[in-house]
Amino acid sequence: MSFDVPEGSFFVVMGLSGSGKSTLIRCLNRLIEPTAGQVLIDGEDVTSLDDEALRALRRNKIGMVFQHFALLPHKTVRENVEFGLKIRGVGSEERRAAADEALDVVGLARWGDYKPGALSGGMKQRVGLARALASQTDILLMDEPFSALDPLIRRDMQDEMLELQRRFRKTVVFITHDLHEALHLGDRIAIMKEGRFVQTSTPEDIVRAPEDPYVAAFTQDVDRGRVVTAATLMREPIEVGRTADATVAADAPIATAYAACEEGLPVPVLDDAGRCVGALHPTDVFSELARNPEAESETGAPSAVRPSASA
Repeated sequence: MSFDVPEGSFFVVMGLSGSGKSTLIRCLNRLIEPTAGQVLIDGEDVTSLDDEALRALRRNKIGMVFQHFALLPHKTVRENVEFGLKIRGVGSEERRAAADEALDVVGLARWGDYKPGALSGGMKQRVGLARALASQTDILLMDEPFSALDPLIRRDMQDEMLELQRRFRKTVVFITHDLHEALHLGDRIAIMKEGRFVQTSTPEDIVRAPEDPYVAAFTQDVDRGRVVTAATLMREPIEVGRTADATVAADAPIATAYAACEEGLPVPVLDDAGRCVGALHPTDVFSELARNPEAESETGAPSAVRPSASA
């Protein structure tokens, strides 16, 4: 396989157990040695590094967050967060300051002196995330970090991860077996099967244009109203005559724009600066929500038609 992850993006690899996704992420920092090919980070081939250079890469450029936290039970939460910095030889005062800042970012400022055993599963995962943030690496490799958490805590952690990504713009490779998690988090998603990517696309394209029956089977139960955005369906504003009083953000899911379409008039779509960049037509929204994923062709072309006026 061949793929690239642009700087500052959130790339999700989604696949079932045994598809090879965890093996893949471990090849990126050579926890598992690749048998062929290259892994390029800032133009440098990781597979050609000697042991010393590889250790330096792992310490300084790549952070990793695992499913099972990997915390040291005999050390305090703060000492766990400091651990990567200590290995790098950072002084104690600087380590402590960085750890306390990272713990504050993930909402655990009061827990630095506790041992991991006093924390819940969600809190332990926050410690693992704080450790990666404190190390100030540009790249985060995350191997199913939330899959062991209860559903409500898991959703909270996903939302928290998105907020942290908006703030820090790390380059993230995230592994999951949950398509809904992939759609919620990823800028781009790769669907993996038997050691290969069968489709790599944006979340919207994965849902709207599955490239083969395997991907279509994954997406058939997805609520597309929460994935497809107004920007995808909007038309040119020049086509608009009279419009609705309401407006909708370009990145808003069409499920949230549904109410604005109740007047039956085109709804102005605004960008982050408040400029009108298009118009969302109610018929387009209703048609998109009515599409039948099971009737998609192998090329992803929709078979549904717009609903009639009486629908």
